[in-house]
Parts: sequence; structure tokens; C-alpha cells
Amino acid sequence: MSIWWSLHLRREAASVPLARRLLIGTMETAGVDPEISYDLSVALTEACANAVEHGGNPAREGAVEAYRVTAYLDGEKCRIEVADSGPGFTRVQDIRPARVDAESGRGLCLIRELADHVHIGAKPGRGGGTVVSFDKILKWTKDPSLLTA
Repeated sequence: MSIWWSLHLRREAASVPLARRLLIGTMETAGVDPEISYDLSVALTEACANAVEHGGNPAREGAVEAYRVTAYLDGEKCRIEVADSGPGFTRVQDIRPARVDAESGRGLCLIRELADHVHIGAKPGRGGGTVVSFDKILKWTKDPSLLTA
């Protein structure tokens, strides 16, 4: 089975739970194990929150900005990509874990812990931005509703 979807969302806090609910609903319908779904939904939440907070382009003052979320469930793997139009990272290797008592800065480290493979890089093209993509091997429930409907 192969399922994919893509959302173009405003950089607003209200967009984050929308993306998360769509991912959870898709995985539940496809029959993905709830623990795997939860891990991926938390990772997606962190990536979306980063896009909302850091993904703007200061040169586009007053413009309504957006970010894109794409999810692929294909065979035994799920890949999620979150792309924004912010300034991006100058050196991805400089991302370090936040202090335990820090109120922010733990998102990318959490994504790395919850996913099997993570890639953080510059968005292709002239507009700039960052793409955070992560994969996880899927486990399945015994009775997926998509297959029994």
C-alpha cells in the first residue's frame, strides 16, 4: 500500500495540530501501530513548530508566509518532509542538544530520537529555506481499517 499527501500551511500555530491530526488519522486508517504513529506525530509537531517559529523570510515583510508538509507511507516506511522559506541553517552540523532546563531548542534533537533517519538541509531553489525530512520503519496492527472497509 502507498499513501501520500501534501499540505501547504500558513505559518501559524493553529496549523501544527492540523498536520498532526491528519498524519495520525492517515496512519490509523492504514493500520500503523499506534506507538509508531505517536512517535512520528510528535516528530512532525516539532518540525512544524520550528517552521512556524523560524521559517519566515524577513525580506518579505507583511507577506503571508507558508510552509509545506508532505507525508509518504510506502511499503514498510513512512517519510515526512517539512519545508519552510526561512533563513535556513548555515551549518547543520552545529545543531547541538539544548540544555535539559532550556524552555526551547530541543525539537531537532527530539526528532532525531524518534525517527530512524533524519536529514536537515537547505531547500532547493532560489527562495531559501530549510527542509527537515525523517523516516521511520512502520509496524502494523492486525486489523487495519483501510484494508477491511
